[in-house]
Amino acid sequence: MCGIVGWLDFARDLRREQDVLDTMTDTMADRGPDDRGTWLSPHVALGHRRLAVIDVAGGAQPMTADVGPDGSPVVLVYSGEVYNFRELRAHLTQLGHRFSTRSDTEVVLRAYLEWGAGCVERLNGMFAFAVWDSVREKLLLARDRLGIKPLYYAPGPSGVLFASEPKGVLANPHFTPSLSLEALPILFNPRLALPGETPIDGLREVKPGHVVRIDRRGCYEYPYWRLVSREHTDDLATTVRTVRELLEDIVERQLVADVPRAAMLSGGLDSSAIAALAARSLARSGEGPLVTYSVRFDGEEENFRSTSLRPERDSPYAAMVARHIGADHVEVVLKAGDVAEAIPSARRARDLPSIGQFDASMYLMFAALRERSTVALSGEAADELFGGYPWFHDPGTVWRETFPWLGDAPRLTDCLAEDVRQELRPGELEADRYSTLRAQVPRLPGEDGVNARMREVLFFSSQGPLSMLLDRKDRMSMAVGLEVRVPFCDHRLLEYVWNVPWSMKIADGREKSLLRMAVADLLPEDVLLRPKSAYPAMHDPAHDDAIRAAARDMVDDCSSPLWELLDRHKVLELTDRRAPTMTHASTAHLLIPLVELDVWMREHRLSVA
Repeated sequence: MCGIVGWLDFARDLRREQDVLDTMTDTMADRGPDDRGTWLSPHVALGHRRLAVIDVAGGAQPMTADVGPDGSPVVLVYSGEVYNFRELRAHLTQLGHRFSTRSDTEVVLRAYLEWGAGCVERLNGMFAFAVWDSVREKLLLARDRLGIKPLYYAPGPSGVLFASEPKGVLANPHFTPSLSLEALPILFNPRLALPGETPIDGLREVKPGHVVRIDRRGCYEYPYWRLVSREHTDDLATTVRTVRELLEDIVERQLVADVPRAAMLSGGLDSSAIAALAARSLARSGEGPLVTYSVRFDGEEENFRSTSLRPERDSPYAAMVARHIGADHVEVVLKAGDVAEAIPSARRARDLPSIGQFDASMYLMFAALRERSTVALSGEAADELFGGYPWFHDPGTVWRETFPWLGDAPRLTDCLAEDVRQELRPGELEADRYSTLRAQVPRLPGEDGVNARMREVLFFSSQGPLSMLLDRKDRMSMAVGLEVRVPFCDHRLLEYVWNVPWSMKIADGREKSLLRMAVADLLPEDVLLRPKSAYPAMHDPAHDDAIRAAARDMVDDCSSPLWELLDRHKVLELTDRRAPTMTHASTAHLLIPLVELDVWMREHRLSVA
């Protein structure tokens, strides 16, 4: 795993910009602590920071290949892992390609030389890369199908800037960050962002499953992958067996590494299934035991409050699964003070406003994990894939004409000043985003009723909400030089499960029936029957009081960049509210994005124009 940056400018000689390229490249130092490299030509500058995972001795970047009679360079900077690189390497060898390393990086480069931009359709993995083709004078930016690996870009009049994280683009003096009023809703709730959208004017993400081509004619983006709805003809037994076979193959592939591996283990169905499959795989190859990690907050036995999304504590279940699968389990115990101290580090890793304690606790857990391992498996996306969240199973929420994942929580946009609300019309903006995504749902002809609606609901959750989870996991892990792999995001599994009818997804009357049945022989019954419990929240009363106090101070501080944008009385009303919601353990948790946005805008000296 790595960090990449680049600069294409057809109107400038970039060979004179080594200092700027070095500055951009070194913003990625946390993502790539093991090595760095740069490459410059008249109109292209590329930088790379490496986290060595496969072929530690080889695979240095930028990686070049000389093509054509005059030896024109094709240059690659790449971040991620391609899990089918061995098969692709064998195929490319048969086609006449010769390899000098064992790295998947060289496979990606050779795949581009053989198939051009179409090479992305052959890659199974999580990746973001840029290829400069000097023969054709074009730059390609590509991102994996689900957007596991980030890639940002800022088109300009004569080229483009790009980087794995916004900080790489912001380090270039030719890009000036600014915010518009329309950015507020996605700053308050990043789950509302449409694919490719960021709150910073002029800065975009390469959309998941897309390629961006930049040449002298301009910048063009196009998809290479989309979900397709088809009739599912397998019976339940075959479906369950297929899911299991896919998971076994995926986990086996994602354990390939030349560095120590581990797994996150919350004691929920998702992470437990991945950990159990990984432990079996390592045992077969004589490489065990698997090392697993969970997070627990000091004092949570006294402070924990049950909610719809977090009905019970994780710790007892994580320990139970670890014993069951024979894992070497590490429980990372966090104190409230440690979490508070880590929030600035998490914010720097995020580049955008953080989500406070949730980012910080994950950052600290990953830092502890990195002490022994470089690669970890995680259970992200199972809920979006198999239907695990409580809002999937509440008819009143499901059939509401808005995003079901919003649940019954208040909107932070309700706290905007009246004149701002009149100009922005956040309700209409939310409805427009809902309609936009609803129009993109891959429909199955003839499907209606609950199956058609649940296809919509699952599609909504696979967009902004999943993107935010994957982005968070990438930022917090890469900030400590850790590569996190997400087996449930394998596109083969997604394509198969997408077309399984909802009635099969709840075949045993519970959430995630398919997954539960597919791994029933691997886990203790108490874990198999455990209800969905989200990533743990810190329930320390002092922390919640501090968030509420920060919100009160913010609306009384005329130097706040949000001073003229918020309705003071509505913010204060929200700070006084104590009732939990379907999606938030408390209103203190709901207020975190507001407080973090204020700090982030101050740090970057930003205002809303």
